[in-house]
Amino acid sequence: MPPAMPPGAAPHAYVSPIPVRAAHLGDALASEWTKIRSVRSTMWTLGTMVLLMVLIGLGVALVASSAAGESSSDSALALGFFGLLPASICVMTLGVLTISSEFGTGMIRTTLTACPSRARVLTAKALIFFLLVFTLVTVVAAVLGAMQVAMVGSATPSAAEWLRATVGAGLYLALLGLLALGVGAIVRHSAGAITVMIGVLLLPLVAALFMFSEAMRPLQELLSTYAIPSQMIALYSDTAPFGDSGPAGWEPVLIMAGLAAAALGAAYALLGNRDV
Repeated sequence: MPPAMPPGAAPHAYVSPIPVRAAHLGDALASEWTKIRSVRSTMWTLGTMVLLMVLIGLGVALVASSAAGESSSDSALALGFFGLLPASICVMTLGVLTISSEFGTGMIRTTLTACPSRARVLTAKALIFFLLVFTLVTVVAAVLGAMQVAMVGSATPSAAEWLRATVGAGLYLALLGLLALGVGAIVRHSAGAITVMIGVLLLPLVAALFMFSEAMRPLQELLSTYAIPSQMIALYSDTAPFGDSGPAGWEPVLIMAGLAAAALGAAYALLGNRDV
């Protein structure tokens, strides 16, 4: 028996027998989770990230354990930096591809047709990406850190050092990935956005190496101190590792959070005002 028509409806009006409801953020999150786990780029980039973190981290720990003649006063958790730096390139690449690949294939038109709220789409992409990278990096960093501490004769890490080397590392890389996602949404071209992010990662340190003039010394120190690799080193230190000033402890995470927020803010503004 066909469903009864609501009062006042035209005789020819169609009433769907399937319940219809308004879409919400949960639907966008489910869609983005399906996308990110079903594309090969996620498996390759995150798989390579894990491989680099483990192989380089264990290799450095093995060298440190064989070279150390006696127990060191420094924690072995700082060795995690050597795997974190190359892993950051994988995270940045995935962050860019999470959104720029849809612009390249034209899939973004289908996405925005299914979910006209552009802010909701970008929010869902950012949340799914952040949670995935944060969880994976934190788990790998915790396992790797335990192995490095067991291999290297060094001081027993404190709870604060463990927290920064695991949760802090996960937060830093996930926020760096959000920065890359924001750049990908702004540039809307995979190769271009990845090139920009590699420049952000490496250019400050490279530029600082060629600043020989005494007048350029303040700028050289600024670039050297706040470059992304330097911030990764500072994440494992309680005090500023490059002189009296500079970030240390949780400060690199706060700095990266500010950069990611600025990039995503620009991405929200441009995505809502540009054609696709």
